[in-house]
Amino acid sequence: MAKRRTSERHIFFPWERRGGLLRRIRIDQVRPFLVLLAVLSVVFLIGMRERRASGVRRTRATILTVREAVDSYMSDHDGGCPPKDENGTRSMGSLDKYGNVEEAPKDAWGKPLRLTCPGRDQARYELSSDGPDGEPGGLDRVE
Repeated sequence: MAKRRTSERHIFFPWERRGGLLRRIRIDQVRPFLVLLAVLSVVFLIGMRERRASGVRRTRATILTVREAVDSYMSDHDGGCPPKDENGTRSMGSLDKYGNVEEAPKDAWGKPLRLTCPGRDQARYELSSDGPDGEPGGLDRVE
């Protein structure tokens, strides 16, 4: 009996090359890392979205608290708005005895709330936050 060779000879076409790029970088060893990277990316994106959403919810709660104080102030002062301070903006310092309002109520991003009196569309006043980007009247403002 003739001895058989353990490795048989094959003819490979160019697209059937041994090894190839995927085998050289050992995709079987890299795949768990890629899956982990994809999972962490998804968790990070969801976390960022939820962080912004929680800031909006917290700012809306602050606006509701301040709105009650502004309504109480206006009812006690015959519909008059709080006075302006030296910067030309409405002062929220006079609202502390009308509700649970701190000296200068701030939104979730640390910026003061805006009180515009009179408001748009025949509203008595408008109370808003500049949102996460801090631009007045921006697209992400919270009202």
